[in-house]
Amino acid sequence: MGYFVIRRLFWAVFLFLVATIVTYVIFFVIPTNPAELAAGKAAKPSIVAHIAHNLHLDLPIYQQYWLFLWNMLRHASLGYSFRFGTSVRWVVAQDAPVTASLVFGGAFFWLLAAVPTGIISALRPRSLLDRTTMVFVLIGVSAPAVWIGLILAYLFGFKLGWTPISDYCNFFPSHTTGVCSGPWRWAYHLILPWMTFMFLFAAIYTRFVRASVMETSSEDYVRTARAKGASPARVLLQHVLRNSLLPVVTMLGMDISLGLGGAVFTETVFNLHGLGQDLIGAALNDDLPVVVGITVFATLAVILFNFLVDIVYAFLDPRIRLST
Repeated sequence: MGYFVIRRLFWAVFLFLVATIVTYVIFFVIPTNPAELAAGKAAKPSIVAHIAHNLHLDLPIYQQYWLFLWNMLRHASLGYSFRFGTSVRWVVAQDAPVTASLVFGGAFFWLLAAVPTGIISALRPRSLLDRTTMVFVLIGVSAPAVWIGLILAYLFGFKLGWTPISDYCNFFPSHTTGVCSGPWRWAYHLILPWMTFMFLFAAIYTRFVRASVMETSSEDYVRTARAKGASPARVLLQHVLRNSLLPVVTMLGMDISLGLGGAVFTETVFNLHGLGQDLIGAALNDDLPVVVGITVFATLAVILFNFLVDIVYAFLDPRIRLST
């Protein structure tokens, strides 16, 4: 297990270095001069040259990247916004909890909805429940996130008035007057965004769990367990679910990454000021440090989460760490 963890750790570090190199090249080498963007269109050449020197743009590319990587690792610095002059690290620290709350809360609800539904549909194929579930799966797979979010906001937020349509509340209670905070209000304001994520991913997971359970139920070791007289509940829990749900762990790691990308659209619909909103605003205003900082942070989060998923999967299935 230790050798497996070390190999995965080295692989994660390698991926991070490759991702930062690609990000740096795309945003600081291929576009127009970042110093001109930072100085503004009406800036004098002397001011542009001074800013280029401060940004180390007068150095060779490999030295620029090394300074970029050193500042990020040694000082946890992601640079400063061209537009506002604020620290990119501060921007990420302020808005990352919003995106994290959206993605991980959505993951909890789509697993809560999809896993039991997929199992029941697999145990009762072609039943009314199975057919009804497949209709919702088809809708969830086909419908775009923005459309689902707008429909939910219109029905439950605008027409019925059951939930807030927009804004975000802090999870931790605050004694500042007028600040929306507290666990209950936090969850209350995120119900519709979570439901949007649930519809999108629960459809995929329901179909995946259903197919995996049906395939595992026909394996030889399951038939052998039944032939030995094991109870249906024991066969289901110890043989079918234990093996059929293992791929869900790997799939979850990949879909959390997709959820970070999909959060851009959901945040826009429900006016949640998370990293997705920051990224769109920075891209529209050529604020390269913010774009790079958010991209690097999201890449690091995806690599770290997939590393943890690999460790959990290897712990659950020893064959993985023995075969890799």
